[in-house]
Amino acid sequence: MARSTKEEAQETRNRILDAAEDVFHAHGVGRTTLADVADAAKVTRGAIYWHFKNKGDLFDAMCDRIRLPMEAMVEANVDPAEVDPLGQLRRTCIFVLVEAVTNPHSRKVFDILYHKCEFVDANDPIMIRQKECYLEGSSNVERVLGNAIALGQLPQDLDIKLGSISLRATLNGILNNWLFAPDTFDLADCAERLVDAALDTLRHATSLRMK
Repeated sequence: MARSTKEEAQETRNRILDAAEDVFHAHGVGRTTLADVADAAKVTRGAIYWHFKNKGDLFDAMCDRIRLPMEAMVEANVDPAEVDPLGQLRRTCIFVLVEAVTNPHSRKVFDILYHKCEFVDANDPIMIRQKECYLEGSSNVERVLGNAIALGQLPQDLDIKLGSISLRATLNGILNNWLFAPDTFDLADCAERLVDAALDTLRHATSLRMK
């Protein structure tokens, strides 16, 4: 049976996204053109514009392939009815670190985000979108920490905003360091201990308490 036009279109879209990962990773986001992506995907530029409005839209769709599963996990954690918000947050953080090791798409996109984006224009749509994602992620983590405090899993006087900054900075630093020099430590093996250390900081660091 012949494949449907919809299946073929999805296959072409995925091929373009795979090519974008490869070209952005090899040459950096700023130096990559849609023509470069089209050549790598073996499609016309018209085919790219059929699926994506511009380079920013293509970049965002590439990120969404890894971001959406992670965002879904975090969003599930913000539900006030969640009985173990801190435990769920722990599992989500571990998943993100291990995913960087075990999923080639995730590893490549993380490396692009950390090391291949040249953010020099504050009005760059890609930069604006990344900032939106950062702020949304920060808000979600703050809500999870608030839920954990309400259930007695974290100190009542924890500074939620400062705790969120600390946790996210720790995880970003771990990923950044490992992507830069992956042979220096086994991230998959250390993931649980590193996340537990970050959560222990939230539980016990007096410098993260409200003043």
